[in-house]
Amino acid sequence: MTKALLLVIFLIGLIAQFVKPVGDALEGKAYLGGALLSLVGYVLYAEVQRLNTAHEVQREGTGTLQAAARHLGEEVQRLNEEVQHLREGRLSQTPELVTPDDLKAEFEKALDAGGDVTFYVMGFTGETFARPLERVLENASENPQRTLKVRVLLPDFTKPIEVPGLVGADGQVRDAPAFRQSLVQQIMGYKARLERQKTRMRFKGQGELQVEFGFIHMSPPQKLYLINSDQAFVGSYDKIELRHGEFDSGSFTGEAGEAPGGQILDLLGYDSLLTHHRWDDGQLSRDVIVRKQRLFADLWDRAHELP
Repeated sequence: MTKALLLVIFLIGLIAQFVKPVGDALEGKAYLGGALLSLVGYVLYAEVQRLNTAHEVQREGTGTLQAAARHLGEEVQRLNEEVQHLREGRLSQTPELVTPDDLKAEFEKALDAGGDVTFYVMGFTGETFARPLERVLENASENPQRTLKVRVLLPDFTKPIEVPGLVGADGQVRDAPAFRQSLVQQIMGYKARLERQKTRMRFKGQGELQVEFGFIHMSPPQKLYLINSDQAFVGSYDKIELRHGEFDSGSFTGEAGEAPGGQILDLLGYDSLLTHHRWDDGQLSRDVIVRKQRLFADLWDRAHELP
């Protein structure tokens, strides 16, 4: 519109130079010319303002986009650093190997945390669990609100079994009744010692203790210690001991007049290495913990007390 108006003014002025009537007509219209110039000036001013406003909006938009891009770049960098940190942490927190002696420290940490604490164990006689736990309970901090549930799953040695057992001169393994009876006596001793801690803990204000022993007729399974729902110690009885002893071996006669002899085949696990899985160690450890919890629960539901 501004261009058209300026063109019209130019054409009128040009015509006025050559066409006398037009010139005469415009000669007395000075105010009209000034008004036209004012109108043109106003139009030009408005256009300049519009352009300035558009430029300012564009500049603000550019600044906003730059700030957004900068923020997005910072977020991407931060996320990359976190992913790298998690990846490095997952690699550095691979399950560690510990010995049964290290269990005592983990028992203490779990008890110090308070609340509802669970220790579920599967083993041979429960010796590597009961003795350290007894010492931990004797020195536990005062916490009347603490509850500790202990479940120990062991083989039923009141029934004939070959491992542990008696190895004859022919190399075959047979049941060793006297040895089995000695194992039952050991287990009952550990059970009684833990149960005595119930009254002591209550008297000292250390909390409530529940102790349960369950038995299944099976050879000693793997060593398994579950602490609450976020830790698992997994191992095996990886050492066999053959020895002459007072249980069965001296009275072994074999068959068809075989000479007395034989050795007790015993399983040892007091120094076995345990793989320690923590829930925060990564998906692999979490999967192991869940599977071991399920295994223990399935066996426990089918366990029984000793006669």
